[in-house]
Amino acid sequence: MPEFTKYRPGTACWVDLASADVQRSVEFYGQLFGWTAEFKDRPEAGGYGMFRRAGKAVAGIARTLADSQPTTWNTYFASEDAAKTAQSVREAGGTVVVEPMEIMDEGTMAVCKDPTGAFVSVWQSDRHPGAQVAGEPGTLNWVELATRDVDAAKIFYNQVFAWTAETRQMDTMTYTMFMMAGETVAGMMPMGERFPAGVPAHWLVYFGATDLDATVAAAGGLGARQLYGPKDIPGMGRFAVFADPQGAAFAVWEQS
Repeated sequence: MPEFTKYRPGTACWVDLASADVQRSVEFYGQLFGWTAEFKDRPEAGGYGMFRRAGKAVAGIARTLADSQPTTWNTYFASEDAAKTAQSVREAGGTVVVEPMEIMDEGTMAVCKDPTGAFVSVWQSDRHPGAQVAGEPGTLNWVELATRDVDAAKIFYNQVFAWTAETRQMDTMTYTMFMMAGETVAGMMPMGERFPAGVPAHWLVYFGATDLDATVAAAGGLGARQLYGPKDIPGMGRFAVFADPQGAAFAVWEQS
């Protein structure tokens, strides 16, 4: 498995789940991806836990801060200086929802919102670099912005992370690849008619699978709701999108 000890600034380095029922989420993702959950005993950790696969950290989990908060997956992008990135967010027309704050000796985080309404987080690493393993089955494979204002998102993320955008036609829709120094770092799709009006712009996380059909069947058996797919992307692979038993959207990707 590809293992990581450092992430390039502007790349997705970590995802975590804010869950209304942590135990139920641990059981669901544990059975679906073979993850185990480890929680720190330190009171200052606030009940935050790590999902591990084969002993390596792959994602985080914590309880939602309020009963009214929905269960959601959150995406973090690496930064060398969270305070400077937060300021760039403001200057680019975004909102800093949670100011940069140190998380024990693990690193510094900030929670932001882009001008199209999508929450996006920033991580400046110290002891915790992010996901120790990625790009393999059962780990983070891809992140994708779904938004109703593609043009505004292109401008914002260029100003904040220096991403460039390469848009191409894909079947019946246009799809944008965000690039940085020639490397593809994320995707973006316009929110069309299949998205209910009340669904806000958001970052969708993709986890890898060796057998998508088997994962689809397993997810359904564990109480997930299938939102889209399976869908073939010629020459690349197949994916499906789900809502977990508590409603958090996530996708599963089988590379070709």
